[in-house]
Amino acid sequence: MKCNLCQHKMKLTHKPNKADNYVWSCTRNRHKGRFKSVRFAQGLQLRQIDMIEDGIAGSSRTLSSMAKKVRAICKESMKLYARRKGQMIGQPREFVMIDESNFRHKRKYGRGRFAKTWRRRKWVFGMLGVAPRNSKPILKLVHRRSRNHLIPHIVRHVHPGSSILSDEWRAYRGVLTDLGYNHFPVKHNQCFVDPITGSHTQNLERAWLTYKGKIWRLRGNRTEDLLKQHLKLIEWTYWLGNRYKNGPLGRLLKDIHRKYHL
Repeated sequence: MKCNLCQHKMKLTHKPNKADNYVWSCTRNRHKGRFKSVRFAQGLQLRQIDMIEDGIAGSSRTLSSMAKKVRAICKESMKLYARRKGQMIGQPREFVMIDESNFRHKRKYGRGRFAKTWRRRKWVFGMLGVAPRNSKPILKLVHRRSRNHLIPHIVRHVHPGSSILSDEWRAYRGVLTDLGYNHFPVKHNQCFVDPITGSHTQNLERAWLTYKGKIWRLRGNRTEDLLKQHLKLIEWTYWLGNRYKNGPLGRLLKDIHRKYHL
């Protein structure tokens, strides 16, 4: 962050009489009276403010541009992985949970403008491959929860003969078994864990909470394209980032090196 008057570096200082308790102030003495409010209401996180203060980025707009570049790199890396090795789940020692969830704009305490925000109602179809040591999600944005929209994704990404756990949504009823899958539906209006088979979808229900928290915190459901980018970023994290020997950061540096030939 630089001063508008002298283009000198500014620092984050504590000022109790401000609404957010912090301001950007010029490090030069003659500009001590020049302040710029932080305004946490803009959605900046503390680590983002630290990056601005350290000079990594000059403004929140630069941070947004950097995040967009990172999402594009992860999306391209995920597409390359799917093209080379195939993004399939449902190994012999891995069962698959499927479910749909609504990623919509949330009004806090039932207040706020209706306007165009309620058009941001997006259904996401999730397939979670659950293995003893890791879980691999496949997240697809769908316009409807109909059979014609969901079944093709299952056929494309789930190995034949796999065990699939789901609720009793009518789009799955009587279809998955005919396609060669071992289908274990759970009647959620009666129980969350089937008393006979022990099947449940709690892993995916818990995963939805994590995925939605990340996307809502970053305001990633503003447009369909932005939501697709964030869904790919989540897939990259579990398929490539967490499984890399040097962690997600090491994998990201590897993808950056491959894209820009550094």
